[in-house]
Amino acid sequence: MVIGKLDAVAAYGRALGAVGPKSGVAGGTGLNPTGGAAPTGAASFGSMVEGMVGEAAGTLRTAEAESAKQVAGKGDLIDVVTAIGAAETALDTVVAVRDRVVSAYSEIMRMQV
Repeated sequence: MVIGKLDAVAAYGRALGAVGPKSGVAGGTGLNPTGGAAPTGAASFGSMVEGMVGEAAGTLRTAEAESAKQVAGKGDLIDVVTAIGAAETALDTVVAVRDRVVSAYSEIMRMQV
């Protein structure tokens, strides 16, 4: 899956908005008019990643709980499918961000000083 620059900026803005006040970014989006990250530094990026991982873990726990209820005969199949779909989307997002961070790190390490 290839993420374009505009898609990455939009996803970053949505993720910062999802993290909310914990990110330390006033205004919620964390983006300046030029489309880059606001100059809040590594703390806001770290908070965004922390929030994203926490949200993904929460959706995975929800999917597991819904599956367990279905196995016990007390859950609805639609709830299980919805929870698993949300968990899959969250996990795919975390993996895509991780891949982009590793790629950026590798590119930085290849730069001539």
